[in-house]
Amino acid sequence: MASHRKAHAPTLLSLSKRQWIRIVAVMAAIILIATAGIASRNFYVGNGRTSKVAESSTSGLSDTTVSRGTTRSDLRGANGDTSYVTVKINGKSRVVLGTKFTTVKSVLDAGNITLEPEDSVSPALTAKVDESTVITISRADTKTEISDTPIAFSVVKKETTDLPQGEEKVQTEGQNGVMETTSLVTRSGSKVVSSNVFTSYVKKQPVDKVILVGTGSAAEAAANTLGDTVPAGEKQQWAHDWLIQNGYTEADFTAANYIINHESGWQTNATNPTSGAYGLPQAYPGNKMASAGADWRTNYQTQFKWFVNYCNQRYGSITAAYAYWVANSNY
Repeated sequence: MASHRKAHAPTLLSLSKRQWIRIVAVMAAIILIATAGIASRNFYVGNGRTSKVAESSTSGLSDTTVSRGTTRSDLRGANGDTSYVTVKINGKSRVVLGTKFTTVKSVLDAGNITLEPEDSVSPALTAKVDESTVITISRADTKTEISDTPIAFSVVKKETTDLPQGEEKVQTEGQNGVMETTSLVTRSGSKVVSSNVFTSYVKKQPVDKVILVGTGSAAEAAANTLGDTVPAGEKQQWAHDWLIQNGYTEADFTAANYIINHESGWQTNATNPTSGAYGLPQAYPGNKMASAGADWRTNYQTQFKWFVNYCNQRYGSITAAYAYWVANSNY
C-alpha cells in the first residue's frame, strides 16, 4: 500500500557527514573546471590564436596597385631586426623602418624627416622609442595638401612574324598612371613659403602602349620578346644610354623601365606612406642606396645604379627581376 505521509525536506542541519563531503567535492569540481576554462582562454589569446594581427594599408589600395606588402610581417621582411615607428605630421601618418632605433631623433633621421624651426615634437627628440611609439609633429601655418599627377605611359615596340616586314599595329593602347603626392605646405597669405613632400606613391599604375612591328623572320622576332621601349624623358633616356654603354640590352631597359614606372613613376623622392620605401626603386629603408652614393636621396642616377645592382644580386638579372615583378606585383 502506498504511503500518503508528507515527506520531510532535508535541511542543512540534518545532512550527514558523508552528504557534506559529497557537496563540497561537487563544488570544488565546478570551481576547478571554471578556472581551467579561463586559464585556457587566456593561454590561447596570449598566444595569438584568437586575435588577428592588424594590417596597415596604403590608402585602402589592393596589392595589385601597391607593390609593397602592407602587413607588419611583410614590413619586417627577412631581417628580423627591422622595427617600425609611426610618425604623424599634422595628422598624416607614415611608418618609418629601421634597425637601430634608439630615440625619436633616430627615427626622424631614418625617415629623412627634417624639422622646421617652429615644429612641435612629441615625445621629445631624446625620448626612447619602441614599436608602440607614435611620434607627433605639429607645424604652425602648415597644411597637408594632396595632389594627383599623371605618370606617362611608355611605348613598347615588339617584333612579330604575324605582320609583313615594317608594318606596325597597336596591340594595347597606353593609359597614364596616377601619382598621389601628399605635401606639407607652409603659406604666407597666398605665397607658398615652403613645400615638402611627405609621401608620394603610385596610386594607379600606367599601362604600356604596345605596338607590334612586322619582321618576316622568326629568328628576329624571337631575339627580344620584351620589346624595345622608347625613353619617355630625361631620366629614362639617361638610364637607357647608361645600360647600353655598360653592356646591357634593349630588353634590360624595357624590364627596368617597367619596374620603375610601376614602383615610383620615376619620381626620385617617391615615398610609400606605409613602408617608407623610397626613391625610383622603392628601396626600404631608403638609406640602403647609400652604397651607390652619398647623394642617394636626390640623385636619380645613383638610385638607378643601386637598382641595377640590386636586381643582379637578388635575381641574377634585370629581366629576371621583371619576370618576378610581373608574377608577384613586387620584387
